[in-house]
Amino acid sequence: MVERINSIDGIDCIEPKGAFYVFADISKIIGKKSSGEEIKNSVDFCEKLLQEYKVAVVPGAAFGLENHIRLSYATSIENIEKGLDRISNYINGLKS
Repeated sequence: MVERINSIDGIDCIEPKGAFYVFADISKIIGKKSSGEEIKNSVDFCEKLLQEYKVAVVPGAAFGLENHIRLSYATSIENIEKGLDRISNYINGLKS
């Protein structure tokens, strides 16, 4: 999962140590625009991703990690692949 996340332009992720989730750094995405609105923080990113692509991730701000998102992989491989494809499509559609 980490390798696939790191293949998405604008996201950096490190290997978790035994958890069923990862934190991904979205700092490179902050300031870009989604549907004409600026993404100012992890909450904005998560809300817009859910609204536009129906993928739920948790803002890192809830865990003291602003500019990060938390992705859980406590689901099927198929669901993970679909979700990561949608995240990739979302990010590729953002404007500078």
